[in-house]
Amino acid sequence: MAGNGVSSGMSTRRGFLLASTALAFAGGAAVAAPIVVDPARVVARPVAARHVALTPSIFSRAQEANRAYLVSLSPDRLLHNFHKGAGLPVKAPVYGGWEAQSIAGHTLGHWLTACSLQVAHTGDPELRARLAYAVGELARVQAAHGDGYVGGTTRWGQDDPAGGKQVFEELRRGDIRSSRFSLNDGWVPVYTWHKVHAGLLDAHDLAATPGALDVAVGLAGYFAGVIDGLSDEQVQKILAAEHGGINEAYAQTYALTGDARWLKVARRLRHKAVLDPIAGERDELAGLHANTQIPKVIGLARLHEVAGDDPGEAVAARFFHQAVTRDHSYVIGGNSDREHFGKPRQIARHMAETTCEACNSYNMLKLTRHLWSWKPDGALFDYYERAQLNHIMAHQRPSDGRFVYFMPMAAGGRRSYSTYEDSFWCCVGSGMESHAKHADSIWWKGGDGALYLNLFIPSKLDLPDSDFAVDLATTYPDHGDVELTVTRAPKGEREIALRLPAWCAAPVLKLNGQATAIKTRGDGYARLSRRWKAGDRVRLWLPMTVRAEPTPDDPNLAAFVSGPLVLAADMGPAERPFDQPVPALLGEGDPAAALRRAGVHPHVFEAPTAQGGRVRLSPFYNAYDRRTAVYLPAFTKARWAAEGQAFLAAERARIDTVARTVDTVYLGEQQPEVDHRVAAGSGEIIQLNGRSGRKLNPGGGWLEATLARRAGPLTLQLVYWGADAGQSARVLADGAEIGTFATPAGKRDGFFAVDLPLPAGATPARLRIEAGDKPVVIYELRVMEGRGASAA
Repeated sequence: MAGNGVSSGMSTRRGFLLASTALAFAGGAAVAAPIVVDPARVVARPVAARHVALTPSIFSRAQEANRAYLVSLSPDRLLHNFHKGAGLPVKAPVYGGWEAQSIAGHTLGHWLTACSLQVAHTGDPELRARLAYAVGELARVQAAHGDGYVGGTTRWGQDDPAGGKQVFEELRRGDIRSSRFSLNDGWVPVYTWHKVHAGLLDAHDLAATPGALDVAVGLAGYFAGVIDGLSDEQVQKILAAEHGGINEAYAQTYALTGDARWLKVARRLRHKAVLDPIAGERDELAGLHANTQIPKVIGLARLHEVAGDDPGEAVAARFFHQAVTRDHSYVIGGNSDREHFGKPRQIARHMAETTCEACNSYNMLKLTRHLWSWKPDGALFDYYERAQLNHIMAHQRPSDGRFVYFMPMAAGGRRSYSTYEDSFWCCVGSGMESHAKHADSIWWKGGDGALYLNLFIPSKLDLPDSDFAVDLATTYPDHGDVELTVTRAPKGEREIALRLPAWCAAPVLKLNGQATAIKTRGDGYARLSRRWKAGDRVRLWLPMTVRAEPTPDDPNLAAFVSGPLVLAADMGPAERPFDQPVPALLGEGDPAAALRRAGVHPHVFEAPTAQGGRVRLSPFYNAYDRRTAVYLPAFTKARWAAEGQAFLAAERARIDTVARTVDTVYLGEQQPEVDHRVAAGSGEIIQLNGRSGRKLNPGGGWLEATLARRAGPLTLQLVYWGADAGQSARVLADGAEIGTFATPAGKRDGFFAVDLPLPAGATPARLRIEAGDKPVVIYELRVMEGRGASAA
């Protein structure tokens, strides 16, 4: 299977020699003597996935679909840029999408980790062979470079990976040009470097892939050498660009090798501008790109575990987790709108097609695991379950294994799925990992020998050394009946602790058919301590009720949750446009009181609407090909009489705006700017008023973007903040001036739009905005059908 790049792998001896050569780039062989983490810091650990076998469920189905996708990917296509940049013959063409852009190579890192997770779980011989082949090829790449470098990135608009390496060499010389998503004209090259570094470490740690740690140590040595000669100020300038969890990768390299050099590097890679306020327990997240920050905090959590000499690292991890889950998250457990955090506890105005980036939840679940291992607390796995069931399980369509980037919270939103060979977004990479790890957090072991059940996923546990073997049978999350059957018991008295979800008001526990009192320590677990024997049965019954969860900033906008499952209103097939008003629920008091069960499924309900009909609500996660509404406005009869007509008028205006919108670019945000070929000079990306934007400096600041057009009259809208009064800029389309962007002299609160006529055309328009003698701040550009102003 040459196309999959396995049959042409190196011989064992040749692979060993090349990997050995790579060690020289790190200044010596990998120590391979892992450090011992203080049990006072990590008091519980997950049961290794190899001891857990999934049985049929939504989780096993997702993992099977994911494995099929992992097998379908060609290592040689993922390695294309790595081979080319090292001057080695390429073996297969590069993939499309992001892999054909400056960020090329990040997918390989995710793929290495995902394959390693699958091998760690099942032993998968096919993926084990592919891992060995890919690592061997990376050793060849590293040997060809001769200095430890292993990368596949390029510069913006280029396809030569040699230019990607020159980015790092320029940094070494102190030539640093950084913005949030660009570093020396490369698209987040350190972010991609982290993915490859982490993938190699996982190939070693999870799958015992020969040579993986050696290549990782050589790679670590190269980047450490880049920053060794730089001042702390210069390193911080590099870290201003998105860099993933590079600090975590070095902390983990230290953990696996015991070499203190990597701990020092990890500490140097602390992004102070973001992490210092978090360590000071200050929420200054508004306007920040969400997934840029979460991996940095995971890095602090790992540093706390492996070193433990800076209490601020643990404080930061705990505070950040609490702030994000309490003050910045939607009901499904996800966070961010257009990839960015908003102001704390303000999400009602941020119901869009671009909410809840999947990478964010993937990383928040990783952070949750760290925190729980320090101090078992059922509330942490209540969050984990919320995000896993309602976001991660919605993120992959199990019928074909394709992934979603954003999870729309907007009423009428639909999911947009990746293609097999021409997407490779970050959320495809993290998705490959997310659905390879469904077995790794079900069971945990405490230092005192207690066995914790955290997730109710059908499976069989088989611990080594005559320890527990337990069958976990359940139809959860459809029903709340969870049954454990002990098939092998250890000697002596042992404790089993079962999570009691906070949403369940009246759990019932039975042992061998007899009701038993629930004993807890106030940490969210029912504890059973006894001398167990084969055949013992534990039944946990979790009665499920439906409840409303209003947004924190609008009590009249609510989502509904039945047991652990978020519900959504069905707004029709995904392929049809959403051109109807949002259903408004009608009732008095608690909005959930208006819901009535519909049919035999326990999580399907109906409710009356103020418009006179009924709306059907069912689990959100499996509405794969439907338009949905997760949050619904709720009215009493009196409030509808007073405000109903205004609500309907606003809905008609929304429908009209959606129908008229041809194209939109949100300035200062990574993917929209990439998609619209945004370029700028003499200015900066800003985060103000809860949004990102672009500031153009006076006397030379400019911005360019490409937006789609249609036939007929068109309007270009430039969105600004009302307090930015008296701005002025020249606006051109395809080199011809079309007008002046001018904001009123009077200041006001809110976002507004300036409208300019845009010539129609069959091809996209290249727009250019040139500042005058004052600064200009713009947040968004839109092309609209028709003429005349419309609201921002």
